[in-house]
Amino acid sequence: MTKPKNILVAPLNWGLGHATRCIPIIRELQTNGFTPILASDGDALKLLKKEFPLLEHIELPSYHIKYPKNGVYFRFKLLLHLPKLIRAVKNEKKTIDNIVIEKDIAGIISDNRFGVYHKKIPSIYITHQLNVLSGFTTILSSKIHQNIIKKFDECWVPDYNNEYNYSGDLGHLNNSTIHLKYIGILSRFEKIKTTIKNDYLIILSGPEPQRTFLEKKLYKEFKNSTEKILFVKGKIEANQKVTTKKNITSYNYMTSTELEVAVNESKFIIARSGYTTIMDLAKMNKKAFFIPTSGQFEQEYLAKRLQKLNIAPYCIQKNFCTKKLKEINTYKGLSSSKNNVDFTTIFNTFL
Repeated sequence: MTKPKNILVAPLNWGLGHATRCIPIIRELQTNGFTPILASDGDALKLLKKEFPLLEHIELPSYHIKYPKNGVYFRFKLLLHLPKLIRAVKNEKKTIDNIVIEKDIAGIISDNRFGVYHKKIPSIYITHQLNVLSGFTTILSSKIHQNIIKKFDECWVPDYNNEYNYSGDLGHLNNSTIHLKYIGILSRFEKIKTTIKNDYLIILSGPEPQRTFLEKKLYKEFKNSTEKILFVKGKIEANQKVTTKKNITSYNYMTSTELEVAVNESKFIIARSGYTTIMDLAKMNKKAFFIPTSGQFEQEYLAKRLQKLNIAPYCIQKNFCTKKLKEINTYKGLSSSKNNVDFTTIFNTFL
């Protein structure tokens, strides 16, 4: 009997979105007879360990990207940390070269990790940001990212290559020489019929300190509300903690199964406009209100685009108040067309 091929799956540790959107891919790899080996760092690696405790996990060098207290300065802080990032990617590449030999890796799937590829085996890059929005430096940042993508054999874009796409200008190029595959909406969730138990589900995510800033803001806004609120803080800790105070029940984190139930049982969702969150809510056909992370051009673009398409309203963090939630019902909500992508065919790259 032929030994299953080992496929290295390595998401970026930047919020939890990169790790969570790899979950359905990891499941599909297992279904199709491959053995996933998981690699990341920080909270992303912690999440993967909780979701797949029986799989092998490897810690990769951290990029050490820290988000400033004032998100407006993120672009400039990133430029200052560029030398450190370049060193981290070089260390990552050396680590990958060793892992490929030691673990007999037959293929690589990197979700936005620049140094996770190998010239002698099929190496896949996952991103929805073929164009990287960064204000007046957008052309430069997009060109740099596209040159990184070209080091990989294929680029999988989690979106549709038609008018019903969610990434807009981020995930679509004209006359590109990059080997692109559009693999449809990636989500770890399934929509199920159930009783609605929560008026609002608040899903917090993203880098600190902005995650905590929004948490404090929303607690303050909802503390006098009579509606039933479920808070998921997105803090990956050793043990799950649940607290209830009046109408607000809070979890430090939920597993994918628990969060799937919570989304299904909630009437409306309040969340950051991260792309993975958008895909999850589209799969669940939910109505939402988005609050983009300050200074993240990608989230601001996606939130504005969804509002312009009459899909979901948004506002910037400092302007949020519960009165704005009345707008949700005037929008049509998120939805996804049937995903006809055949992972068996996609995984032929590794055969």
